[in-house]
Amino acid sequence: MNQPLANPTLENKIPADLDPFRIMRDPYLEWIEREGAAVYEDFGCNMFEVETKPWPRFGMDGVAVHLKGRGDFMSIFVMDLKPGKSSTPVHHLYEETIYVLAGRGSTTIWTADGRKYSFEWGPSSLFAIPLNARYQHFNGSGTETARLACSTTAPTTLNMFHSEAFVFENDYQFPERLGQDRYFNGEGDYIEIRPGQNMWETNFVPDLKALELKAWAARGMNSTNIKLIMADSLMHVHSSEMPVGTYKKAHRHDPGAHVMCVTGKGYSLGWYKGEEDMIRVDWSHGVVFAPLNNMFHQHFNAGPTPSRYLATIFGSMRYPFLANKRELNEGGGETSVKDGGNQIEYEDQFPLIAQLYDQAARENGFEVRMSKFDIPGM
Repeated sequence: MNQPLANPTLENKIPADLDPFRIMRDPYLEWIEREGAAVYEDFGCNMFEVETKPWPRFGMDGVAVHLKGRGDFMSIFVMDLKPGKSSTPVHHLYEETIYVLAGRGSTTIWTADGRKYSFEWGPSSLFAIPLNARYQHFNGSGTETARLACSTTAPTTLNMFHSEAFVFENDYQFPERLGQDRYFNGEGDYIEIRPGQNMWETNFVPDLKALELKAWAARGMNSTNIKLIMADSLMHVHSSEMPVGTYKKAHRHDPGAHVMCVTGKGYSLGWYKGEEDMIRVDWSHGVVFAPLNNMFHQHFNAGPTPSRYLATIFGSMRYPFLANKRELNEGGGETSVKDGGNQIEYEDQFPLIAQLYDQAARENGFEVRMSKFDIPGM
């Protein structure tokens, strides 16, 4: 998988007698290859349809989903836990947030001082594994396979330390990442900052479909959103919802945002400034995609019910980690491009955007409810 000499820009610059694996290495991809893991690569995918195969380290079947817009920091492991089975107990120095696509079961987390936390999950549950805590999953069904979508910072961690043993065999503990005991039973703390930045701090959301979201009009008509801080992680997690007949404003940011549909149906468009061609992803529950670096993208509800999605990203509200993340969190994400920001206001969007949405309304039998805005093409 990792073949440095395949890069034509390097072929004539590397001495013939130099071991190519001394330069241009990607320890994360090398680890994936050593693991013998299945790999899926594309702009987006339906996580119900990707094929898994045995992944002995975790005691489950799995596949590493490497989306073209994942950037340098994130990946998703889609894991299958067979009926009545349990995963292998593991711990690791990369962060992990898990969304339950299907099935029912439970997870147990052990701490170094002997405490144990257990919670039961089902379809649309969301939970985080505290950093380097030992954990194990259990399938509570005798007939149904549980499928988990695991957002990870494994690429960051393995590429940073390039030591598999350090990442998986390090016993150092981070007790502060556990948070309060009640965070493991679905309770949490609401932290009010301002629209678009209000947060819910917890470790476990029993049903993401039922989580209360807060108004965020700056991102779209009647749009709602909540940011989540889970296991005190630097992984940004948020959930947003679009009412029937509405869509979000176009925006852009750095790569690594994995957008997963939770309810409803719709589509997203992606394009670069100055280009006419657009990438389109149609989505329903289980579809995930990752916009490319600084690609404008826009989300549309194209069904008869509200549409909710989940996004997992490197760099959180609490721990931005990167300078551009800090800028976005300070308001750059909802500032118009005309003012030096990263959002396209409705009145400035391509007329084609509204025309495509009118077509989707006719084809799917819903009413467009965007008429109060001065939208070109509508």
